[in-house]
Amino acid sequence: MIKHILVALDGTSLAEAALIETKALARLLGAQVTLLHVIEPEPVPVVHGERHLTEPTEAEEYLAQIGQQLAAEGIPCDVHVHSDAVVQVAGGIVAHEDELQPDLIIMCTHGPGRLERLLRGSLAQQVVALGQTPLLLTNPGNRATGKTFQLHQILVALDGEAKHESGYVLACSLAAASKARLRLLSVVPEFSSLAGRRASLSRYLPGASWFLQRVTLETLKGYLGRLLTRAEEQGLEVVGEVKYGKIAKTICAMAESTDTDLIVLATHGKAGAEAFWANSIAAQVQGQTTRPLLLVPV
Repeated sequence: MIKHILVALDGTSLAEAALIETKALARLLGAQVTLLHVIEPEPVPVVHGERHLTEPTEAEEYLAQIGQQLAAEGIPCDVHVHSDAVVQVAGGIVAHEDELQPDLIIMCTHGPGRLERLLRGSLAQQVVALGQTPLLLTNPGNRATGKTFQLHQILVALDGEAKHESGYVLACSLAAASKARLRLLSVVPEFSSLAGRRASLSRYLPGASWFLQRVTLETLKGYLGRLLTRAEEQGLEVVGEVKYGKIAKTICAMAESTDTDLIVLATHGKAGAEAFWANSIAAQVQGQTTRPLLLVPV
């Protein structure tokens, strides 16, 4: 269960959007919150037209103010400023996993431009690639609209691999705490989204490909059936479905059609160009949805 939440803030209102989910989950789970800022060697004073924290004293005052606001709302909160400048912000955040031992990191990503994002990945992608702590990504638009965060519907994307079930396990614990409905989804990739040997097979041996697709479908149905039983034995409200399609697109479409409050994905943590060439589903989903996304490293 999540009992300690680490929130990375940089002084902008965009980053503060992460406080919406932070407060909701801290209340729901009875979790401690730690606010973190990592000083950069040559920080720019303005990011996306807003103030960016550049000095340790300024950062401490800023985090303390937000911490007092959270404490006034009954949420226990600590602040931590890493005053020794670090070249790689993502590495600086991940370095605090051992020091602060959070169970969850929450951040709102509004990172670099398209080319830099392709080559290096967003700050959030880098954090999940380097670390081992689940990372919740939030939508900056929620703060502007005043949208609240409640867990009524949780969507868990699964690929049939038992070693990737860490996301399912965490989602079950969140569903148990919130009484949310759990929806399990597996996607059989359509031919146009296949890569490598499977793409060649679908091109030159379409009959064999159709057979393998059908086998995959039946295998995933059996797999989801076993996970459904496990969730039901915990007293959870749960449904499951296997669909054909482009994996990331199907996940995002399901999230929209069911008004999902949280998407949960296990990920190997690839970032930037590595994620692009590896056809990372987590990176694609991050780029296609505005709903909160919980990435669980495996």
